[in-house]
Amino acid sequence: QVQLVESGGGLVQAGGSLRLSCVASGRTFTSYSMAWFRQAPGKEREFVGAISWSGGTTHYADSAKGRFTISRDNAKNTVYLQMNSLKPEDTAVYYCAARKVPVVLPTTRSPTDFGSWGQGTQVTVAS
Repeated sequence: QVQLVESGGGLVQAGGSLRLSCVASGRTFTSYSMAWFRQAPGKEREFVGAISWSGGTTHYADSAKGRFTISRDNAKNTVYLQMNSLKPEDTAVYYCAARKVPVVLPTTRSPTDFGSWGQGTQVTVAS
């Protein structure tokens, strides 16, 4: 299993931007596809977006399309989530997740598809 550590969360005004980072341990990062999920209080964990091992394929939730971008730097064992035009409804704990399958499909968006998780980072968007 890979160990994941997220950072970059915080408080931002509506319309602002944040970039989350997730650093993975180990030397087999390119064996993993990665994803971001989020969970608001009282709600289920929901898919935000996923990226293949090479970064060549990405998929997003409808709520993230056009505003959020997932990328990865395999030399740094890091995956990023750039979030622009943030809205109060984006407020949640954001989790990085990994699965030891290098590709992602449009259907790869269930929490059960991913076996490793970070501890989460809080994002709060003020109106």
